[in-house]
This record gives sequence, C-alpha cells and structure tokens, in this order.
Amino acid sequence: MLERSAPSSPFVADMSMRIERHADAYSESVAEFLSQPHGLRRRATEQPLLDLFTRHTEAVVATYDPPGIRRAGDSLVFGHIYAPAFGQPGDPDRPVVPVSRLIAALIAAEVEFRGPLRLSRTQNRLLAEAYERLGRPLVQAGLPAHAALAFRRAGSLFRIDEDTDAEDRCGLALARARRLAQPVAWRRIGGLVPDLTCGYGYRPFRMLWFVALQLLIFTVAVALRAEQPVAVTIFQVLMNYLNPLGVGDTENLRVGGRAVFVTEAYAGAVTMSVFFALLVRRWFRL
Repeated sequence: MLERSAPSSPFVADMSMRIERHADAYSESVAEFLSQPHGLRRRATEQPLLDLFTRHTEAVVATYDPPGIRRAGDSLVFGHIYAPAFGQPGDPDRPVVPVSRLIAALIAAEVEFRGPLRLSRTQNRLLAEAYERLGRPLVQAGLPAHAALAFRRAGSLFRIDEDTDAEDRCGLALARARRLAQPVAWRRIGGLVPDLTCGYGYRPFRMLWFVALQLLIFTVAVALRAEQPVAVTIFQVLMNYLNPLGVGDTENLRVGGRAVFVTEAYAGAVTMSVFFALLVRRWFRL
C-alpha cells in the first residue's frame, strides 16, 4: 500500500483505500510493461495499458458517491494522495517517486475530474496544476502516453480558468509527450523539426532563429557564386528573402546563383507565412 497522510473524513479515507488498491493492481501491469525490452515496448505502445487504466478508473468513479455535491472549502478531495507524488520541488536529492504513487495520483485526479462533485474555479486550478505536475515524472518513468493524458486534462482545466499561458505550456508538453509515445522511430525524429523550429506552434518567436539560420546559409551559398562585394551579397539575400529580386539584380552571379535565390525566395515565403500565422493565432487566440 502507498504511504499517505491522514484523509479528512471516513468517506475520503474509504475512497483513498479504493484508489490505492486499484493503483497497486494497475502498477503490476505497468511494471510488466516497463520490464520489456525497449524496442518491444515501443512496438506494443501504451494503448492497451491506458485501456486498462480507464477500466480501473471507471471502477473507482462508479463507487464515488460523496455525501454532498460541493466540497467545503477550496481544497482538493485527494490532496493527500497528490502530495507524495510531487515530492519536494527544488530538492535535487529527493528520492525518485515510485510509479505506484504516480499512478495513484493520476487515478485520484481522474476521479476528481470525472466525479459528481462540482469544482470551484480554485479547485479547477489546483487540479490543473496537479495534472501538470504529474506529467513530467510520468515521462521520466517511461510512460509518455500517460503523461499526455495528464497534460491534456491540465490544458482543458487551464482553459476553463482562462489562463492562456498555462494552456499553451501544457499544449507544448502534450505535443512532446505524444512524440515520445510514437512507436515509429522516423516519426519521433521527424517530430523534432516542428519542436525545434516553432515549439509545435506554441513558441512562434523561435522561428526567428530558424530565419537567421536560413539567411546565413543562403548568404554563404550566394557568396560562393557571386563576383561582387560581400556587403552587396548580404543586401541581396536580405531583400530577396522577403521580396524576390529580378533578373537584372542577379547579373553578377555564376551558374547556379540564380537557383539559390529562387530557392531562398520560396523558403522565405513559406517560413514567413507560417511565422505570421502562428503569431496571429497566439495574439488573437484563433
């Protein structure tokens, strides 16, 4: 059984025991999954585990019949289960949280999220923070698909709280967790490109570094094909990125130089279109 602090009432104590029993049973399946070779675990994916997790959660939710429709105060019902899973933040020497505690906290959060109790705005916020804090240790434990569930719930609750920054933060974490859970290697590797260039759309200003890299590459490429001062080449590259040059502007280039400018013009058009689209979406929450 999981070590926990004292609950606030006999009803909460009874529900906590049920959550812990289901968490212990489910943790055995998780341990079997994690004990497999890495390659086999990738091919099998976590989906069968998540289906089992849903059945365990539904079994607890079915028995969650609180004495009232509102909880006194703005605390969470299962705060005593979440606390051991979080540990002490900022302490580099704190022990690794056992997977069983993470699973118990995730089941408890799902019960609060899907249960009949009406949560206040403060409780929604606390539950969102609990989900978000569970996400990272679940990724570190080798369960990115479970982490994706936590980040998805956190994002939806932050949206209710109208905290757009926190919602975007969870959206980015969700996209990264989904990439890690992807069983196909080339898709995991390919998923790094949108992450590095724009943070899956949640970090549009990161594209400016990508623009700078493109300009540097095209400047070097044109300089190798041009018979003109470097300053002129830099000016042409900067102008061509946003406004394609004409034939008369590229007379001092050797064979292949104009092809470099054409490639740069298309790359600039696509990159800047994506950048401004993501910027507008972020500013106006489209």
